[in-house]
Amino acid sequence: MVNPSFEARDWQVRESSLDPDALGVVESVFSLANGHVGVRGVLEERQPSTSRGTFMSGVYEHHPLSYPEGGYGHPENGQAIIGVADGTAIRLLVDGVPLDVRETPPERHERTLDLRAGTLHRETEWTTPGGRRMRLTSTRLVSLVQRSVTAIRYEVEALDSAVQVVVRSDLIANGTPPQVENRDPRVAEALARPFRARISRCHDTGGVLVHRTRNSGIGVAAAVDHALDLPGGAAVSTQCDDDEVVTTVVADLRPGERVGLVKHLSHARSPQDPADDLRDQALAALDGARRRGWDGLLAEQRALLDEFWDGSAVELDGDPELQLALRFDLFQVLQSAACLSGAPIGAKGLTGSGYSGHTFWDIEGFVLPALALLRPLDAARVLRWRASTLEPARERAEVLGLAGASFPWRTVDGCEVSAYWPASTAAMHVNADISRAFRLWADVTGQDLTAVGGVEVLVETARVWASMVHRDHDGAVHLLGMTGPDEYTGVVDDNVFTNLMAARNLRTAAEACEAHPERTAELAVAAEELGRWRALADAVHVPYDAVLGVHPSNDGFTTYREWDFESRQDEYPVEKHAHYAKIYRRQVVKQADLVLALWWCSDAFTPEQTARDLDYYEQRTVRDSSLSAAVQAVVCARVGHLDLALAYLREAALVDLRDIQDDSGQGLHLASLAGAWLALVCGFGGLRTDGETLELAPRLPERLTRIAFRLRWRGRRVGVETTREGTVVRLLDEGDGELPVRVDGRAVTVTSARPATVPLTVPRPAAPTPRQPPGRAPRA
Repeated sequence: MVNPSFEARDWQVRESSLDPDALGVVESVFSLANGHVGVRGVLEERQPSTSRGTFMSGVYEHHPLSYPEGGYGHPENGQAIIGVADGTAIRLLVDGVPLDVRETPPERHERTLDLRAGTLHRETEWTTPGGRRMRLTSTRLVSLVQRSVTAIRYEVEALDSAVQVVVRSDLIANGTPPQVENRDPRVAEALARPFRARISRCHDTGGVLVHRTRNSGIGVAAAVDHALDLPGGAAVSTQCDDDEVVTTVVADLRPGERVGLVKHLSHARSPQDPADDLRDQALAALDGARRRGWDGLLAEQRALLDEFWDGSAVELDGDPELQLALRFDLFQVLQSAACLSGAPIGAKGLTGSGYSGHTFWDIEGFVLPALALLRPLDAARVLRWRASTLEPARERAEVLGLAGASFPWRTVDGCEVSAYWPASTAAMHVNADISRAFRLWADVTGQDLTAVGGVEVLVETARVWASMVHRDHDGAVHLLGMTGPDEYTGVVDDNVFTNLMAARNLRTAAEACEAHPERTAELAVAAEELGRWRALADAVHVPYDAVLGVHPSNDGFTTYREWDFESRQDEYPVEKHAHYAKIYRRQVVKQADLVLALWWCSDAFTPEQTARDLDYYEQRTVRDSSLSAAVQAVVCARVGHLDLALAYLREAALVDLRDIQDDSGQGLHLASLAGAWLALVCGFGGLRTDGETLELAPRLPERLTRIAFRLRWRGRRVGVETTREGTVVRLLDEGDGELPVRVDGRAVTVTSARPATVPLTVPRPAAPTPRQPPGRAPRA
């Protein structure tokens, strides 16, 4: 594992030297995006780089899926996000020698991701092989306001000698094949050059390219233009072909002179619009960017971020590294969705091609709640996209022999593309996770489910559960052959998390139908169906091991053979050192499963059960997935193991800044980053996100002396600040009326003029701090 050497400041993540072994991680961490378009944090000169890429949400290509044997219902095609035309490259030659930091190590190199400005700034100084000292500065932004726009300000200066510089600024399509972990040569062939050219035009300082993907049929346009600041005598020209627009500047510089440019870029996409329309869209966005100019783009970027941080501020006294990490995490959550439209958020956002750009249940599970509490309009767009995929979900349910709609395990366009059914199709909890997200958004915002298509989603997912349950002779309801969140225990009966979430899905759907009788009638939901949903929910079986006094994560789990953690301390991740035939029936947990139920379905457990269950599963959870640490942080905080909760929170928050999972080069772990913030507000803040009343149960670990955070609840900005003296809850906007709040079960009323102060509760855990498997204590 490479530990990147980032320097942390209050609002900045800084790289002060180049580490060739950490390039991929740095490119992910320094990615800029807005939910519509995203660029990797690569150097302008193209090399060195591990994986360049400019990505657009919803732009993907089909590729074949191979199976050793065919099977009914297997997806026939995979989907992979692909890089669109990339305009980040600006190549530089000084006296005929290209800038290459591998051959000429810089005397000074610094790049800074500024979380308040929303920019990536670079300064590099070096001496050419001919002994000329040079300085390069660049600043890059992806607009959080104008969804199609990227801009780069670039300057190169001669410091002590006269030189000739040649700057080649590129816009290149079909130039960034994705990193795909698939040895099938047909996959590489399908993705190597995925675009067919439709339009290529250029003028003196820029041009436009329009392409369409060969198989998925998605049209993409990219346009570029340059605002130039040149010394006298400089020459400018632009050439283009089907896949490339190249603008070249040649200038002779005296000491102290510089070549400067602002590179404006725009991207547009559509599966339906013709090439001419896409071209016009990209050019119109480019005209808007040029009219704003660099200073205008920078000012509106800062204004949006000022507003964002005003409603999302996080302050921790006692751990400045964690405070910066949480700010970085929130910045990435914002970047994943600020301008999202008609497409999903991938597990990596737009920071890399990991997981082929697919969206999973963890987006609704972790990213959506954070957005609902911070950027509810962004959350609504995510939900509307999911609701728009109901038709392929219905088709998938029909393939599975079920009623209703069954959402895919992984997808870009709403169709199932996972070829491995035990950890995909069998993981039916995805349907309940998605239904929870719709209900949570409505509870947090106070808005109607119909605004995001929620009633239909709840109805169709309830129908899925109702058509797959099994009743035993005693009338108990079981779900057989399921895989829960823990993918080390696959295809089991009565997974507790799945059963409880299914029951909640059924009840929530019934409540939504009663609240929306007209929509219910349109969906042909009769009173008998509602009654059956409630009866099934009440009869769902929840296994319990009375001998050990804990809930098995599924039927029989506590009778499985124990995993030999002691002698296999160096064999992590487990899946890379043991066959699933062995893993599936051992007591080893990849990621929080039963413990996730303790959080999301907390009402189903007594405090004593929660403490015992947590202790049991802490000893068996190895966290081979980045999703786990945030979940464990929340439950540890609620049980009272505050120092352990803080350690897990740090792991979740720093997962990419420290490359804890050893794979951040493929893109950021977006659910873990959002989960870290949820661990703070739902763990140490004790926030409950199910219900109409704002409920808190603040806790403060020994290492911290103060925790302060902000969120939105039912359209109001709320500030929560906890110290040893107590917790203060404030309404941050004037004239917002009263807000009822419950703090540690105590009802208080807050207004903008009258905050509420409640003494801090110091929990007394019923048991000692749980231990973890050898070698798997929190890693930050």
